Amino acid sequence: MSVRAGIDEVARLAGVSKSTVSRVLNGAPHVSERAKDAVRRAVVQLDYTPNQAARSLAGHRANAIALVVSEPSGRVLADPFFAGLMRGVHAELAGRTQLVLMMSEPGDVAAYLTGGHVDGALVVSQHGHDPLLTLLQDNGLPVVAGGRPLTGGSVPFVDSDNFTGALEATRHLISLGRSRIATIAGPADMAVGLDRLTGWRRAMSGRPADLVAVGDFTPQGGAAAMTALLDREPALDAVFVAADIMAVGALQALRAAGRSVPGDVAVIGFDDSVPAVPPLSTVRQDVEKFGRMLTWRLLAEIDGEEGLPPSVLLPTSLVLRTSA
Repeated sequence: MSVRAGIDEVARLAGVSKSTVSRVLNGAPHVSERAKDAVRRAVVQLDYTPNQAARSLAGHRANAIALVVSEPSGRVLADPFFAGLMRGVHAELAGRTQLVLMMSEPGDVAAYLTGGHVDGALVVSQHGHDPLLTLLQDNGLPVVAGGRPLTGGSVPFVDSDNFTGALEATRHLISLGRSRIATIAGPADMAVGLDRLTGWRRAMSGRPADLVAVGDFTPQGGAAAMTALLDREPALDAVFVAADIMAVGALQALRAAGRSVPGDVAVIGFDDSVPAVPPLSTVRQDVEKFGRMLTWRLLAEIDGEEGLPPSVLLPTSLVLRTSA
């Protein structure tokens, strides 16, 4: 059985870039007639995704984009990060005709997304080396990732400066005179988990950096990780938690263990998204701005804008409250 041609082969045969192929296939403006003709000839010669190509070459727009969240629907609804993200997406679409199709627990959605139902896709919260991003791009669909993809490649992405945020939070804990500083890291199969852990490790350079527990971006995961850390090192006196939603669970575990915050243990979270008792010091990322920038980048791709940045990194800031 022969392997179906991808966008790389179309680009090589047409003598243009992959982004130009994508713009032609999606009916974007500002593409030369010479490039359009070359892509059309290559599509026909390679028999490249005929249904999608025929739809796009006819100039049809679905006037819809997909927001694919690679998490179970229950987690999406419970995590305030995703609520803020969706507010940003809808705010950026104000005044436009595009609909947003929300997809969680995606499974095999590639065929639907590349079948002419949407003009592009936002893909967030990806785990591991999920091939969805590359598969969509190879089929000529404009796609932007929310968060740095572990798959690498040329898929554009928008992210927050997770490394610097974690670095500054941990340096603040050090400045308080805390000596046994732990971290509750995010999942190791997500760039956000890895980058925040790397920031903590960089700040801890020259200090013991053995107190690491991994959570799953849930309160329950944060509580379990905090309990495990206390069992390993009862004398720990500070913890950087890679997400506020896990920090809520960590605070519950500290109370259950009879530890005061910040007296016995100083706590800093990440996101500035969840109210807590005591009020939580945290690293703020503007989640709504994240959603708006993600959507802008996709719409610009769909519209065929030139000179777009391959990635956008949004700043973070440390917000100090009672917990540290």
